[in-house]
Amino acid sequence: MEWNFRPAGEVAAAFRAGEVSSMELTESAIAEIERNDGAVHAMCVPDFDRAREAARQADHTRARGEDRPLLGIPVTVKESYNMAGLPTTWGMPQYRDFVPAEDAVQVSRLRAAGAVILGKTNVPLGLQDIQSFNDIYGTTCNPWDHRRTSGGSSGGSAAALASGFGALSVGSDLAGSLRTPAHFCGIYAHKPTLGLAAMRGMTPPPAPALPTEADLAVVGPMARTAADLALLLDVMTGPDPLTFGVAHEVTLPPARHDRLGDFRVLVLEGHPFIATGAAVRAGVNRAADALVAGGARVERHSPLLPDLAEAASLYAQLLFSGAVARFPVDAYEQLQIRAAGLSADDHSLDAARLRGMVLSHRDWIELNNRREIHRHGWRQVFGEFDVVVCPITPTPAFPHDHNPDVLGRRIDVDGVEYPYFDQLVWAGLATMPGLPATAIPAGRSPEGLPVGVQLIGPMFEDRTPLRLAELLEQQLGGFQAPA
Repeated sequence: MEWNFRPAGEVAAAFRAGEVSSMELTESAIAEIERNDGAVHAMCVPDFDRAREAARQADHTRARGEDRPLLGIPVTVKESYNMAGLPTTWGMPQYRDFVPAEDAVQVSRLRAAGAVILGKTNVPLGLQDIQSFNDIYGTTCNPWDHRRTSGGSSGGSAAALASGFGALSVGSDLAGSLRTPAHFCGIYAHKPTLGLAAMRGMTPPPAPALPTEADLAVVGPMARTAADLALLLDVMTGPDPLTFGVAHEVTLPPARHDRLGDFRVLVLEGHPFIATGAAVRAGVNRAADALVAGGARVERHSPLLPDLAEAASLYAQLLFSGAVARFPVDAYEQLQIRAAGLSADDHSLDAARLRGMVLSHRDWIELNNRREIHRHGWRQVFGEFDVVVCPITPTPAFPHDHNPDVLGRRIDVDGVEYPYFDQLVWAGLATMPGLPATAIPAGRSPEGLPVGVQLIGPMFEDRTPLRLAELLEQQLGGFQAPA
């Protein structure tokens, strides 16, 4: 349909000008979902009746001469966000019937901004996979190749956007869960600086929705253009009003530069723990070539960069230390036995993950201290550079792999197999220190699959990678609808 793949900014302008109604936009999006989602399975919980009512209200609001940032725009929401009246399961069958009583803070912000919420998008079991499938809602497929994954854990949202199901979506990111699906599906996503956007209500069932601080996880925007990411981020930004007692606005500093030629960029394409596949390496180099052509200063090496191997090990331990917090005692004791049997010389990521699962609080504090040293290293990096460009994962979207032994899975990088979770090292590069990172399309693989790269920026300077994403969009072509 005419409107389904248009950027949110364009749709908003047309809506304000009276060229299209919210009801027309919403009915068009619903028709697109009903026509094509049977093959993709992105939308796991439609909410079309309430969407139509919200669209009617948006049209009335515009008729009264009022305006809001997302007024009348159809959007989707990741299943893991609480929405009053709809189930929140995180893909866990035992919580199939859990229905929260109130909206997550970000859902409330979407509604206050005038957005029309079409429904919820699919996720992996417990949000703990790089694919999006579960026993309640089934498997979300990549719109470019249904035999492949759309990524995880915001895979339903990425597939929805690539398929024209709404103009925007909100997801979350702990281990690349915004960036990896964006890379796999050819869209844009932004992992905000840690703590920038409130997370209350993005809560595993049946836990109460409390304004707790996250150690690694963030919530963030997904879109089909870089400008739309900034539009949605402005709606999402700010601490929880329960913490401050009142709504509290955050003013982010402007982008460091406005012109491509003024940016200073460090480009990385190799990692000590896992090879970078040829298709992704080509995507990184397309971005680098566009930067050079635009007059940016581009470097390939810097002595200021924190050690990538240590960063990956720190990230693996911090990530997996939280993954076992609710394990049964007997299962946890088995992990302790296995970890005790590790050789002191075993510096693999598998060993780091296992050690992370059984960290004492004392050990965690020491890891956190080492993280602060890395954060200081990144401050030095961003004294010399404005953005770091690097892969999101080593490969484009891979074939569905539902092996229940997750640790037994492998990722194939140009014919060489690596442990499945080793592909998270690039996502962890920004996540471990809490840095903002924008995922952008950077062309396609020889097989025609999307390839993305991430632009990592300085802490709380989210507008810098977002602005570079806009400038590179003009050079690299941006989102293209699946053929």
